[in-house]
Amino acid sequence: MSQQEPAVGPDPRRAVVVTASTRAARGVYTDRSGQIVADRLRDWGFDVADPVVVPDGEPTGEAIRRALDEAPPPALILTTGGTGLRADDRTPEVTLPLLDVEVPGVAEAIRAAGLAKGVPTAMLSRGLCGVARGTLVVNLPGSTGGVKDALEVLEQVVHHALDQIAGGDH
Repeated sequence: MSQQEPAVGPDPRRAVVVTASTRAARGVYTDRSGQIVADRLRDWGFDVADPVVVPDGEPTGEAIRRALDEAPPPALILTTGGTGLRADDRTPEVTLPLLDVEVPGVAEAIRAAGLAKGVPTAMLSRGLCGVARGTLVVNLPGSTGGVKDALEVLEQVVHHALDQIAGGDH
């Protein structure tokens, strides 16, 4: 009887940041929100490369898929941008098919935090949260203020969520 290789789960120390912005990908302006996310994740103890900056739409889904295909994959993928109402804001649509299970409470809490700070447009964000192949994936807004508010919410639960995904207790 041959031994099977043990399954390799996500690297609990690693995170990937994907910025969905056609203009930033073309060099029209510098991505700021992705850098804010990467810097904060480093503060939280994650190993994070510079953000992957891609055009809105399917390139965002491809970037998420590439990160999930890494061996081992990251424990956490955060996207920023593409969650609004413009025709090219497609981050939720390219994220959803990759998710094994949704975690709607996180996305709801992110929107609620923005509203609580007096930002009525926070309710227009369509970002999702879920688990894909053992990796937590969260869509954040593209604005720097929205990203900062979302990170305040995530900081409270991200390590506990990752522990649960890896099989830890509640």
